[in-house]
Amino acid sequence: MRASVDPDLCAGHGVCVVTCPGVFALTDDGYSEVTVAEIPADLAGPVRRAAGQCPERAITVDGGPAAAR
Repeated sequence: MRASVDPDLCAGHGVCVVTCPGVFALTDDGYSEVTVAEIPADLAGPVRRAAGQCPERAITVDGGPAAAR
């Protein structure tokens, strides 16, 4: 399972970082980025939650069961 953040959509709200700090972090410019290449199984739920809670819908999740955008 992988996640990505669309830099053109991210507005730097930081909801994903609060929801799943093990996968998301804010850059020096204040926008979100994914910090791992492959999402660990124990973080799949929080990553999907972060994607669903993103106000800009900037997070895409690929792979794994019930992949979400």
